[in-house]
Amino acid sequence: MSEGERLTELAKRRGFYFPSSSAYGGAAGFWTYGPQGAALKSNIEDAWRDRYVVKEGHQEISAPDVMPEPVFEASGHLDGFDDMIVECGECGATHRADHLVEDNTDIEEAESLPNEEVMDLIAEHGIECPSCHTSLADQPVDNFNLMFETNIGPGSSSPGYLRPETAQGIFVEFPQLSEYARNQLPFGVAQIGKAYRNEISPRKSLVRVREFTQAELEHFIDPEEDEPPLAEVEDVVLPLYAAAEQQTDDGGQRELTVREAVDEDIVESEWVAYYLGVSKEWYERIGVDMDRFRYRQHLAGERAHYASDCWDAESEVDGDWIEITGFAYRGDYDLSKHAKHSGEDYTVFKQYDEPITVDRATVDPDMSYLGPEFGGSAGAVADALEALAERNPDAFDDDEVTVEVDGKSHTVPVDKTNFSVDEVTENGEHIRPHVVEPSFGVGRIIYTVLAHSYETDEVDGEERTYLDLPPEQAPTTVGVFPLMDKDGMADLATDIADDLRAAGLSVTYDDSGAIGRRYRRQDEVGTPYCVTVDYESLEDDSEAQRASDSASSAEPRSANRSSGQSPREDGDEPRAGTVTVRERDTTEQKRLPIDGLAETLEQLSTGDRTFDDL
Repeated sequence: MSEGERLTELAKRRGFYFPSSSAYGGAAGFWTYGPQGAALKSNIEDAWRDRYVVKEGHQEISAPDVMPEPVFEASGHLDGFDDMIVECGECGATHRADHLVEDNTDIEEAESLPNEEVMDLIAEHGIECPSCHTSLADQPVDNFNLMFETNIGPGSSSPGYLRPETAQGIFVEFPQLSEYARNQLPFGVAQIGKAYRNEISPRKSLVRVREFTQAELEHFIDPEEDEPPLAEVEDVVLPLYAAAEQQTDDGGQRELTVREAVDEDIVESEWVAYYLGVSKEWYERIGVDMDRFRYRQHLAGERAHYASDCWDAESEVDGDWIEITGFAYRGDYDLSKHAKHSGEDYTVFKQYDEPITVDRATVDPDMSYLGPEFGGSAGAVADALEALAERNPDAFDDDEVTVEVDGKSHTVPVDKTNFSVDEVTENGEHIRPHVVEPSFGVGRIIYTVLAHSYETDEVDGEERTYLDLPPEQAPTTVGVFPLMDKDGMADLATDIADDLRAAGLSVTYDDSGAIGRRYRRQDEVGTPYCVTVDYESLEDDSEAQRASDSASSAEPRSANRSSGQSPREDGDEPRAGTVTVRERDTTEQKRLPIDGLAETLEQLSTGDRTFDDL
């Protein structure tokens, strides 16, 4: 059984994730997170929010999953959000062409190759249809747009799309969001939400799906002035697989600090380097195995159209490298596109420290001339003249000036433009920010963390499977068991479980089967600690109760009446007695007092104490 198959079997059996709608035959690429998986997902999202929103001081929003068509016209998704598809001429099955090449050759990144080259490789290597084993040679490799289309409202007059990324929900709202940030750069806006891509061939459970969760941060900066706090991460060692190394026979991964990567121009953007350093530490925090992790730079052919430089965080699972995060310097591509298509202002006003005096070229076109001369194009000609004056004042030095509107040239006498250069005082300027984007695939991170935490060993002569998840990420913090369901052990265990839940811990209660089997069940879902109530717990608690009752009976009956207090009930005072606490990874057990148990478990979960300290 492969690592992926083993993981999927455990995930289904223990309630991490499983195929959706299986009662109706299911639909490829859709998965349901079960109780354990939903809790793990929530914990990882909380850890991401803590690091990239709270600690970085950014904002967070939640935008709609469905957006109107013009948004994706502006963003370029309508024309350029494609994957390579090849259809079998015999059975009609469709497949992701670049994946077929990667699966059947030594080529790792076929996505970066032109369609024609992928088609040639399919023929050269005799690649067959995985469904019917018919040769795919000479079958065309076409582009397939991955967006899910829908209609907004009745009829088809308002087309919309399920968003293929959460980022556009941030970019489109930039004018409003910049106001919330008081137009002060830099500022970041984060979002955790669903995205949808109509994948050609979903596979590998959570790795390639049609509905998934992204955690994205769009960090808006002034490219001329804003610099990242690189000193905070400059000594973090990054496992880098640069583009140059990928294109040589003997190239390989290099271990460089963030500072070295920047100084050697391996990572072009200091902002990208900063987030690589921040993220390396975060991956370690949530349980990614750093021996199975790297940052890979995009080759020129696979780089997104908006990115000047892009790196992927990749994890190794089952012998394959899986992209779990993309880090891109997007420049001002997105904001300029939305500004052009919407007509809205996608800039911020940058206040100068002191007002400055500058020469400003302006025009005031004579519309009584432009109107009769250019008809319906007069307004566009006037706008073109204004833009030209700002861009190239020297163009107005001659008697005539020419501008282009919709591919057609229009010549205007300069005296009809009322061109002038005036001295003006300016307090600031409008600038369009650049964007740095770390984009995390939550499902792939969950898949990675589960795969990297999957461990087996031998306990009492039996093989044991357990997940060594960090306590912060584990779906359940503590399992509470009565040794046996008799003599009041279940009652005491139930009370302890209730107290731990009231303290904010995630608790499961289990009184079914042998105690060893119950430990194994919790080990398999990564529960870091188990608490067992036994006869010694009852004896300790009973002795403490008798002592308390004896002390209470010695007090005058009037004492309680005069103070207005009722006799003590369970829970009014700390409970005496001890329980056995078991640690998951070592299976070591220690006897701890019930009083203060919640605080102790909380400290263990956050790393403020270790089990050896107890």
